[in-house]
Amino acid sequence: MALRGQLWPRSLQGQLLLAVAVALLLGQSINAFLLLRAQTERRDAALTNTVALRLYGALLDVEDRSFTRGPRRLRANAMAMAFPGSPDDGPPRLLPRDNRQPEAETTLRGLLANQGITISEIVVVRRAVASDPIAIRRLARRLELQANGLTPTEVIVAAARRGPEGRWVVARTFIQPPPTGPLVGLIFQTALIYALLVGAIALILQRLTKPLSTLTSRVELFGRTRQPAPPLDPAGPEDVRRLIAAHNGLEARLGALLDEKDVMLGAIGHDLKTPLAALRVRIESVGDEGERARMAATIEDIARSLDDILSLARVGRPSDPVEVTDLTALVAQVVEEYEDMDEPVTLADSGRITMPLRPTWVRRALRNLIENALRYGAVARVTLSEGRHQVEIAVEDDGPGIPEADLARILEPFARGEASRNRATGGAGLGLTLARAIAEQHGGTLVLANRAGPDGRPVGLTATLTLPRG
Repeated sequence: MALRGQLWPRSLQGQLLLAVAVALLLGQSINAFLLLRAQTERRDAALTNTVALRLYGALLDVEDRSFTRGPRRLRANAMAMAFPGSPDDGPPRLLPRDNRQPEAETTLRGLLANQGITISEIVVVRRAVASDPIAIRRLARRLELQANGLTPTEVIVAAARRGPEGRWVVARTFIQPPPTGPLVGLIFQTALIYALLVGAIALILQRLTKPLSTLTSRVELFGRTRQPAPPLDPAGPEDVRRLIAAHNGLEARLGALLDEKDVMLGAIGHDLKTPLAALRVRIESVGDEGERARMAATIEDIARSLDDILSLARVGRPSDPVEVTDLTALVAQVVEEYEDMDEPVTLADSGRITMPLRPTWVRRALRNLIENALRYGAVARVTLSEGRHQVEIAVEDDGPGIPEADLARILEPFARGEASRNRATGGAGLGLTLARAIAEQHGGTLVLANRAGPDGRPVGLTATLTLPRG
């Protein structure tokens, strides 16, 4: 499967070119097969006709002239046509490696019958020239074939007689090697078709796919930044032009909606934070200290929930730029903040790691993970590890963990492992959601996993924040 993924092109242009190339190769292969089969059939037919003509002449000579009283040249020819080692009046002797041809025997019977010659027995074999002394002597006299580089290696030997008492006559025909000219021509034709057809299709596909590639890059850029850019110029065929124009309109509309959202959230934040600040001042006049503390905690809870909601809404369109940051120092600073408050937060030793990121947002995500660990697991152990392509920040706790069925759901907004949303028992359920959004903003991930003890039961939760180095 992996090899198939490496060989199969991923781009539309590559897949279409591969499909055309495979179809062309298949068509040319079928064409070559049919051409070679037709040549083979024509050669076999020509060999059969040649053998039939020689047998026909030999049978007529044997019938019209006496073998013992005929001219000396006729007797010599008749002896030369006999199977090697076979008696003049006996059946032909087959060699161990002879390949008998029953279809050719049937065809020869029919051809001779059409000429008025009925054959009682016929034997047709295909044998190597090297095993036939008579064929070797005949081949030695045909120097012109050797000069042309067409030396045959096989010979067709046919023996027949007209009646039970008739003499056997033998005809030999050399099997010429197949010519290489048609095959070379077919290869040249295939290469020429590939060069012209695939080249022309490649130019057409480039014209089609270049606007699509530009549009894809634009969509990816908008997905990362959510910032609209100047409209793309429609290019390519009419369908692609319409797609680009539709994307320009969609991107402009989405940009306007995101701008309206930011304005609305800013107004909500301003309108709500102002009365919350006024309430903080007014509760100072409350005489009951316990009641005043509860009211202050409620106001702080509302302020933090509001801040989480606004941060979650703004995380997709951050205003601060990406900076090359010492991540090790950043994590150490966050851990020191909790150590100064006597919280059980520790950081394992690690080397210096520098990478581009948005430090404010990464700091916010790390704080959320540590607070979640302290709230449910009493302790937080932070580990920073570096890989070849990514950096991982792991936060472990010693809490009860999360049911496996709820690990994915717990990352959704307002999702918690318990029904209450009181901050004392877990807050509004936005901390992990915000941390995941910050990780995705950097092209990374946030993964929650339970740690199992010796008995298989969960002994804590590990939250791993993964950030790509690129």
